[in-house]
Amino acid sequence: MPAIPRHLGDGASSDFALEGLSAMLVRIFSIAASCLRREGLSVLILLAACGAAGPGAAQVRGLPDFVDLVERVAPAVVNIRTTERASESPASPFRRSPPGQPPGEEARRGEGSGFIISPDGYVMTNAHVLDGASEVLVTLVDKREFKARIIGADDRSDVALLKIEAATLPAVKIGDVGRLRVGEWVLAIGSPFGLDSTVTAGIVSAKQRETGSDIAFLQTDVAVNPGNSGGPLIDTRGEVVGINSQILSPVGSYIGISFAIPIDEAMRIVDQLRASGRVVRGYLGIQPTDVPRELAEEYGLAVGKGRTRGAFVRQVVRGAPGEKAGIQPGDVVLAVDGKAVEGAVELRRTLGGFKPGTAVTLQINRRGKLLEMGAVLGDLGQQLAAAEQGEPAVPEPTLSNVARAWGIAVSELSPAERQALGGAGGVKIAAVSEGAEAIGLRAGDVILGVGSAEVGDIRQFDAAISAFDKARALPLTVRRGNVAMFMRIPAAR
Repeated sequence: MPAIPRHLGDGASSDFALEGLSAMLVRIFSIAASCLRREGLSVLILLAACGAAGPGAAQVRGLPDFVDLVERVAPAVVNIRTTERASESPASPFRRSPPGQPPGEEARRGEGSGFIISPDGYVMTNAHVLDGASEVLVTLVDKREFKARIIGADDRSDVALLKIEAATLPAVKIGDVGRLRVGEWVLAIGSPFGLDSTVTAGIVSAKQRETGSDIAFLQTDVAVNPGNSGGPLIDTRGEVVGINSQILSPVGSYIGISFAIPIDEAMRIVDQLRASGRVVRGYLGIQPTDVPRELAEEYGLAVGKGRTRGAFVRQVVRGAPGEKAGIQPGDVVLAVDGKAVEGAVELRRTLGGFKPGTAVTLQINRRGKLLEMGAVLGDLGQQLAAAEQGEPAVPEPTLSNVARAWGIAVSELSPAERQALGGAGGVKIAAVSEGAEAIGLRAGDVILGVGSAEVGDIRQFDAAISAFDKARALPLTVRRGNVAMFMRIPAAR
């Protein structure tokens, strides 16, 4: 086997050597200065040299030495292999499938890594490491192998908890993510490509990195590859600060950007898995997105540098807590229990942090008007399937060429249509042309508001249009099926 180059120097030995050399140089220069003084020569240059050789040299630092740290933590890091049916194996950048594996046959694979969090055999890993597993094998550093029981796995956070029947096992120490600083050294220990107990090092590149997930990640440049999933990210105190979970790579292997689940988030998930085998999250029954820039400018929700505040409600699930509270598509959620909402991801995290049955107060912006609503959250786990199915889309009718000043013609909602919308107001677009058609408006769309004006019927719509400056783009809040959108029709000519 070719020798592996060592990139990390012996920092402690280097420091001692430098300090010893500094003292020796100072002593030599002192003796030389005494000799020169007897000869009547200047010693200014020598004294300056002594100063440079002393304090300056003592400040030099070598690279960190991770030897003791690895020896302390590595025994608590495990290799995880699963037995599963090949036909049930979803694609994953952390997964390797043997070539030519017949569909439906059992295949044992090196799946990933994990780490022991308690001496009685609880092991933390990633949920995706266990996808489709019918049997899980955990191998310790001393080569002992155990069948593991899956206590629980949470796909939304990608955290899972295993249990092996063993005692007095080495366990990691859980660290404090709050103390972790960008630029600080961190290590990963795991089994990349099946090479168990592999150690890699790097620095924290960013904290609270948003990727659209329910969790804000730690970003590092530690080398993480397929097989590292579920292994620990360790700080220089020898404490676990994250679970290595994802990589950003067009080729499926490390290119310098890795993501870890912060350990404080992971421990909150594990506590619930250990108690009940599942994670409970609050459920409001809305589909939020970030506030569109045009809507933010219209209603004063822009906060500079292209950023907006609040979460735009695109959809409300029928019968869900959000609909019962009075939330409508097109609303913007600004705060939950007084805590400001910066965007859709933060709203999902905030609501998910509450237990089902919790009563919350929501601050809503509805076309420029501030409202307060109370809602009692449901259980996301029980409602997720229904929420994901969504509502049936409204069939797209044939477009008409009828022309109007703004390119739209509207009609009243029928009683049946109004009832289908939960009794909400609005007017239905009967036909579109020119600018309205160009921006994607359709016949059958329902206009809920014009600028900050509510639209409940034709009379209110006509009044809002008459009062609006036709030299400006016309801002509309529109509902299509059960999804709300904000659109602007170009200024009428």
